[in-house]
Amino acid sequence: MTKDQTKASVRDVLRVGVGVADLSVLPEPGSFPAGPDTRIKAQKKLLGAGERLENMQEALYAEGAAGGDRSVLLVLQGMDTSGKGGTVRHVLGLVNPMGVQYEAFKKPTPAERRHHYLWRVRKKLPTPGHIGVFDRSHYEDVLVPRVQGLLTDDEQARRFAEINEFEHELVDGGMTIVKAFLHISPEAQRKRLKARLLDPTKWWKYDPSDLEARSQWADYDAAYLDVLRETSTDAAPWYVVPSDHKWYRNWAVAQLLTETLKDLAPAFPESHFDVKAELKKLKGVGVPA
Repeated sequence: MTKDQTKASVRDVLRVGVGVADLSVLPEPGSFPAGPDTRIKAQKKLLGAGERLENMQEALYAEGAAGGDRSVLLVLQGMDTSGKGGTVRHVLGLVNPMGVQYEAFKKPTPAERRHHYLWRVRKKLPTPGHIGVFDRSHYEDVLVPRVQGLLTDDEQARRFAEINEFEHELVDGGMTIVKAFLHISPEAQRKRLKARLLDPTKWWKYDPSDLEARSQWADYDAAYLDVLRETSTDAAPWYVVPSDHKWYRNWAVAQLLTETLKDLAPAFPESHFDVKAELKKLKGVGVPA
C-alpha cells in the first residue's frame, strides 16, 4: 500500500460512482483498499477515531437541541454475518448513546404490510442532532422480494425511483445519509456460521433460514449489484466496505462517519444568556442549610 493510499479519503476510495456500469472494480471482501492493513494498526486508529467522533457527535447533538435540523443516517446492508450488529457495537459504541437512534428492521409485520413499504421507515428516522443507524433498511423491500421472485422488473424499477426520491427528500430536509454495503465473501460467511453453531453462547444468533439465503447467494449478489448501481446518487451514495476482516470493517465505517461529520462541522451553539451575569448571580446564590 502506498503512502497516498493510506491518506486517501475513505469515502472517495469506497464510494460507488453514480450510474456506474462496471461493478467489477469494487473492493474485494478481503481487501484493504485504504487505511490500515493489520488488526493492530486498525485498532489503534479506531481508538483515535473514537474521541474525534464523540466530540463531533456531541456538537451535533447540542446543535439539534438548540433548534438545528441536521442529522446523520447510517444505513448498514449486507448478507447474514457481514457484521451489521458488530459494526454498531464497535463503532457506535464509541460515542454517547444519548445521541444515537438505532433501529433493526425485521420482516414486516401484518400491520406494516398494510401500508406502503416506506411507512415504517419514516417512523424510525433520526431526529435533529442524532446519528441514526438502520440495521437493514428499506432496501430489504427490494432485495428480498426480488430474490423470491415477487417483483417484476417494472416494480423493481419503480421502487428504485421511489427510494431515490425518498432519500433526496431526506437530504433536502437536513439529513446526511451514509449507506454502507458490508461486503463479505461466501468463505468468510461459512466460517462465521460454523463458529455460531460450535459456540452455545452464539446459538441465539443462528437462524436455519440463513442457510436458505446462503443457497441463493448468486441471486442476492446480483440483487445487491443492482441496488448499488441504481441507488448510489450524489445525494446519498453507497460505500462498499470490505468485511471479511472485522477489524477493517469497523475501522472503515468509523472513518466514513468521521469524514462525514468533519465535513458537516457541527458547532456548539452560542449562549442565549449573559454568561458573566449568570456567573455573578451564581456567586451570590447559596445553598439552603
